[in-house]
Amino acid sequence: MALPVRRRDTAPQPVMRWDPLRELQGLQEQFAQLMQRDTADGNGGLPLVPLVDIEETEDAWIVEAELPGVKPEDVNVEVRGSELAISGEIKEREREGILRRRTRKTGEFDYHITLPGDADAEHIDAELRDGVLTVRIPKPEQERPRRIDVKSV
Repeated sequence: MALPVRRRDTAPQPVMRWDPLRELQGLQEQFAQLMQRDTADGNGGLPLVPLVDIEETEDAWIVEAELPGVKPEDVNVEVRGSELAISGEIKEREREGILRRRTRKTGEFDYHITLPGDADAEHIDAELRDGVLTVRIPKPEQERPRRIDVKSV
């Protein structure tokens, strides 16, 4: 009994170039989908944590938090002793068209930090400008370094 002869296709196949950026973008999208799976808000029911920079100067701590699209009335800043708490909500904005891709998070956010020293609670200043919340927390007078002049006798 003779086996059927299979003819091999000898037509040249197009060469596909490897595009690492396209592959990375695909991986990033798959990772984002994995992180959002099985949760209604994409964050597992946990509050969002904003990106924050903290700077210490001679007389104050300066905290800058990224809060894009947040209105001042949707932010709460509290200081108790040496603990700073920033909380609020990033609200979903109304759209006219069809949302084709969504990577920006919405929902409640919460950030807490314990400062290395006490704060002058009476003179704390908070300002929201261009999506960045800047909180300036002055140090109490007794914690500020003072230069002592040394006298010659």
